[in-house]
Amino acid sequence: MGSATTPIAEMSDRRAAVALFSRLRTAEGQADPFPSYAELRARGGVTPAPWGGYLVTSFDLCDRLLRSPDWLEPDRAWRRRQGLGTRWNAPSAREISATLPALNPPEHTRVRRVAGGFDRGTVQRLEPTVRRLVDGLLDTLSERLRDGRADFVATVSEELPVATVGYWLGLPSTDWPRLRELTHEQVFTQELLPTASQLARSDAAMAELRAYFHDLIRHRRTHLGDDPVSRWIRTWDATEPDREKADEGVYFLSLFVLLAALETTSTLLSTMTLLLTEHPAWWSRLAADPDLIPAFVEEVLRYDPPIHVISRVAARDLPLEAHRVRADEMVHLLIGAAHRDPAKHLSPDEFDPGRRTAHLAFSSGIHYCLGAPLARMEAQTLLRRLVERLPRLTLARRPARAPRVAFRRLSNLDLALA
Repeated sequence: MGSATTPIAEMSDRRAAVALFSRLRTAEGQADPFPSYAELRARGGVTPAPWGGYLVTSFDLCDRLLRSPDWLEPDRAWRRRQGLGTRWNAPSAREISATLPALNPPEHTRVRRVAGGFDRGTVQRLEPTVRRLVDGLLDTLSERLRDGRADFVATVSEELPVATVGYWLGLPSTDWPRLRELTHEQVFTQELLPTASQLARSDAAMAELRAYFHDLIRHRRTHLGDDPVSRWIRTWDATEPDREKADEGVYFLSLFVLLAALETTSTLLSTMTLLLTEHPAWWSRLAADPDLIPAFVEEVLRYDPPIHVISRVAARDLPLEAHRVRADEMVHLLIGAAHRDPAKHLSPDEFDPGRRTAHLAFSSGIHYCLGAPLARMEAQTLLRRLVERLPRLTLARRPARAPRVAFRRLSNLDLALA
């Protein structure tokens, strides 16, 4: 480790990072944040953040912190210590802090065991449903393309994840559009620097989601079946004698699955299709050799992952390269920047599905995404049918993006037949 960074040097680094983050919050910066990431990375693998704490851009360092028990999720206890007036204690922030990804051991271990995951058997059982959904959505896309252009986001990538998880959880299809809207609204509480108005939108969305799932759980208790919500009810009831606490446990698992399955998977599907149109030679290559499809999806996850920032807090005073991070201080792992780290990938700014891809798009360590197998299956199924059924698509206009830094989202993807 090098010598400790001086306070004056840290202040200078923080000031320099202000301009970079101002750029990331513009439409141009959100469309292409990677030049700003490169400037940050040029300052070293760890850079002081403008608002306090640190930014990590090194791939290996991000990976190590995600795997280390010394770097924790900013959980409920941590958020309480930040004070009632902070964004960490907004109603939506407190709510999200009780979901599985925000828990630390031993609570995380206990809840993850109850939650289970999308193991091979679950994914295999869902695969025929996903194929059916994909074909139906591509039928609609093809019909709209006959009129000249179609929005892939609205027609396909926003629809497939909510239909998949809605079917799996046994949620009425009439509820899916509103659940999708609420998922997009709540995400601001998980953003890097949410505004007061964005937090208010998240608070309202989370309150509606809480009411929805508690109504669902009350109904499901009298109509127990073989669906995941019914199984979680039985499991929580077997270990928690307090019915109210058991229902809270089921609610937070249901909420977590919905939020995790919709937002990031939709972004993966949109980004995958955008990159396919930008690299048209791959259209015929994938059609000729479908065995290349998994590698293409993995390179999409490296090149532009759905989540660009993951935050952790120090369990105690810890060294971080030349810096000393105090207990409870936050570090932001810039996954989008780490994926372009030249120390990890040769020619990292080149989209190359032929490379041996390593990425952190699904996190790492004990918080590795439970839904990763399902997201991969949805993406691979969609890509396989897309190149089989359509000769090629081209961009009708450049897409717009939602005003976010951490959670990437294409607002539209207007396509036409090439």
